[in-house]
Amino acid sequence: MKTVVVGMSGGVDSSVAAILLKEQGYNVIGLFMRNWDSMLNNDIEGNDTLEELNICPQEQDYNDAKAVCEKLKIPLYRVDFVKEYWDYVFTYFLEELKNGRTPNPDIMCNKYIKFDMFAKKARELGADFIATGHYARIKNGELLRGIDQNKDQTYFLSQTTKDQLRNVIFPVGHLEKREVRDIAEKYQLITAHKKDSTGICFIGERNFSKFLHNYLPNKPGCILNIETNQRVGEHIGLMYYTIGQRRGLKIGGTSNRLFVVGKNLQKNILYVAEGDNNEYLFTDAAIIEDVNFILDHYPHKCSAKFRYRQPDCAVTLECLKNGKMLVTYPQRVKAVTPGQACVLYDGEKCIGGGIVSELYKNGEKIWYL
Repeated sequence: MKTVVVGMSGGVDSSVAAILLKEQGYNVIGLFMRNWDSMLNNDIEGNDTLEELNICPQEQDYNDAKAVCEKLKIPLYRVDFVKEYWDYVFTYFLEELKNGRTPNPDIMCNKYIKFDMFAKKARELGADFIATGHYARIKNGELLRGIDQNKDQTYFLSQTTKDQLRNVIFPVGHLEKREVRDIAEKYQLITAHKKDSTGICFIGERNFSKFLHNYLPNKPGCILNIETNQRVGEHIGLMYYTIGQRRGLKIGGTSNRLFVVGKNLQKNILYVAEGDNNEYLFTDAAIIEDVNFILDHYPHKCSAKFRYRQPDCAVTLECLKNGKMLVTYPQRVKAVTPGQACVLYDGEKCIGGGIVSELYKNGEKIWYL
C-alpha cells in the first residue's frame, strides 16, 4: 500500500482530498503546516484583538484539520515552518513592496514551502506521494488546469518545477467546488461549509495597511494626474497601491473617476489618470525574470495570464541573453504590473511563467512603471 501525506489546511478542499485518497486505497497521513506566528514582530499591537485584526485563526484551522482526521481515522502531524516562511516568502514580499512592485507571495509559498519544505518533511514520514487540495491536475508529468475554471489554481503553481511535481497528487482537480462540498457534506465534515480562506498566503485576512505598517514605514507623497501634471491628492505610501486601482485614493476637488497608472519610487509620486480604459493603463509587451518552465520544451506562441482569473491572452515568447524573456501581446492588456506573475499556458497545460520586471508599449519602455 502506497503512503500519501496530505497537506491538511483545515479547509474543505484538503479535507476532501484526504477522503478521496483514502477511498482509492492509499495509506493517508495528514500534515498541518504552521507558517506564521501572529505575535511575531509586533503583529498585534496595543489592545487589538485577533477578531479586530481579522487574522486567519490558525489554531482553529488546526483544530478543524484534527477533527477531520479523527473522523477519517487518519493520523495528523504538525510541523513548524515559521522561520522558513519568513526567510523565503515574507522577506521577498516586503522587499518587492519596498521596490514599488506588486508581489504574489502565494506563488513563492508553493515554490519554497508547500512543494519543498513540506515535501521533505513528508518523505521523513514515509511518503510515496504528497497531496494538496489545489484545483489542478497532473497527467503524464504535465500540470493541467483544474476542471473548475473558476477555482483553477495552476496560476499559483507556475514557479514549481517538474521534479517538485513528480510525486504529487491533486485529488480534487477533476471536481468542481460544489462537488467538493457535496462530498464533505456526505461525510458530515466540520469543514463542509467553511468559508474559503483569502488574503496573504498563511497570514490570512486583515487590515492590509495596518498590518504592513508593522514592517514597512509609511511614506506619504503626492498623487499626480499624469495627463495634466496637476496634484490631485496625497497617497499614504506607494506600497499600498497597484496599477488599475481606484479604491483607497484620497482625491479631493474632482468628481472624475481616477485610476492608478504608475509610480515614481525615487520621487515618491503616485500617478493617476481618468477612466478605467485610459491609454496609460495598457501595454503590449513585458520582460519577465525568474523564468521557470515546467516542461522540457515550450512553444514560442502560447497564452498568458497576468492576474489570477484573468482571461488568457495570446502571447509570443522570445528568450533574451540575460536569461529573461520578452513576452509580447499585440492585442494589448490592461493593468499589467511589475512584480506580478506572468503565467504561461499551452491549451490546458500550465507550462511555467516568470515575474514581470519591465513593460513596453509601441516599442518604448513605460517610464512611469
